Amino acid sequence: MAVIVTPTEFTLVLFEHQAIVDVLERLLPDIGLGDVDVTLNVDERVPMGRADVVSIDPVVLEVEGGALEDPKVPRQLSVEGTADILGRLLLRVRDRRDPDFGEPPADGDLTLAHKSAWDVYCVGRLARKGYRPQRQRRIYAFRNRHGFTDAADAAFDQLWSAESLTWADIVRISDGAAAAREPITA
Repeated sequence: MAVIVTPTEFTLVLFEHQAIVDVLERLLPDIGLGDVDVTLNVDERVPMGRADVVSIDPVVLEVEGGALEDPKVPRQLSVEGTADILGRLLLRVRDRRDPDFGEPPADGDLTLAHKSAWDVYCVGRLARKGYRPQRQRRIYAFRNRHGFTDAADAAFDQLWSAESLTWADIVRISDGAAAAREPITA
């Protein structure tokens, strides 16, 4: 397993290169990708939070600096937040590499609702591996895409606690929660 993080020296944010490498090296075997080489490109010039899987073979991840930043201490790395973001991306890589998972659309073609549902499924699995997820952040994002309803909360709980879903399962759960939303009338 080789982990490459660029840049090797951060000049605009106060991130420690080795701390990010350490997070990735801890995540990979925990997620079941211990034999995979990973390249992570961090755009430290952008304080936003975009985080994407660019390629699954070879594994290439790209994030904006704000995705790894501690929200309470600007320009500082959040190790827990980094594990949350990178773990979620690596679980998507693992899912996409598993033929039994199915064939989800490219990340850019995912609906916001389906992307949110997959995030919940990924972060729930991270939580069971001992990482500290941002559950409240995920449930709020999920409700924004699926409605603030009991059906949406039940779907969230189902995704969060699931051990082994397929892409079709995620779509079915997501679509069912969205369908239970009351129509907006003017």
